[in-house]
Amino acid sequence: MILPESLAGLALLAGLLGLCIGSFLNVVIHRLPRMMEQEWLAQCAELKGEPHPVSEPLTLARPRSRCPACAHQITALENIPLLSYLFLKGKCAGCGAPISLRYPIIEALSGLLSAYTAWHFGATAQTAGALLLVWSLIALAAIDLDTQLLPDSITLPLLWLGLAFNLATTYRDLPSAVIGAMAGYLALWSVFWLFKLATGKEGMGYGDFKLLAALGAWLGWQMLPTIILLSSIVGALVGITLIVFARHGRNIPIPFGPYLAAAGAIALFWGPQLSERYLGLIY
Repeated sequence: MILPESLAGLALLAGLLGLCIGSFLNVVIHRLPRMMEQEWLAQCAELKGEPHPVSEPLTLARPRSRCPACAHQITALENIPLLSYLFLKGKCAGCGAPISLRYPIIEALSGLLSAYTAWHFGATAQTAGALLLVWSLIALAAIDLDTQLLPDSITLPLLWLGLAFNLATTYRDLPSAVIGAMAGYLALWSVFWLFKLATGKEGMGYGDFKLLAALGAWLGWQMLPTIILLSSIVGALVGITLIVFARHGRNIPIPFGPYLAAAGAIALFWGPQLSERYLGLIY
């Protein structure tokens, strides 16, 4: 049995780790789509037999983080999660350009969810896996909001990680995880093709299939109805709100990944309870 004091200490350590990871996630969110674009341009040039486009090599580690307005390199003291943003009053130390509020939001969200994950699961293998899942979902949601992309370099390893953790029945037995991965992909793949056959338009991207497959691999097929229901309800409400109040054009696509990610996190923590209540309302 874990004492409340020990659990609180574990949650505090996980929260501090989450803040640091949140700072790294900001780099992933900003750079990964640009790295993908560089790779696509290089592949297109190679297929056309043209020279590769000249651009600064970009990785998650290099070049050092810098202000997009004045290229001021971010120092270690300017890169302390949350505190640096408050100390700098949300402005670049070099030119005074405003720093996006998204940076402290991602750091705070990562820290809070990491602390709650440790509190919820305790000192178990479930905490280690859930932290990886939560951090990945944060990155995927933000990238999809920015670019309407869900990178394979995150979704596919996430799928295999879910199956790997469930080899030891960490969250579900392995058959449930395998069926969850298959059913998750096929569920949205079927919706995609039915919608395309009915309207001639593509209603979602393949990244959404892979993300739901990954969530199925982590949480099992039993959680898929809950995840789909939650993400659909939230997505519909947000979409209607944007159309009515923000005059968001009906033909402008709304990314579905953030709603899947949020529903997956909810199912991770409270999935069984939600499923029981839902079934109780039906029966």
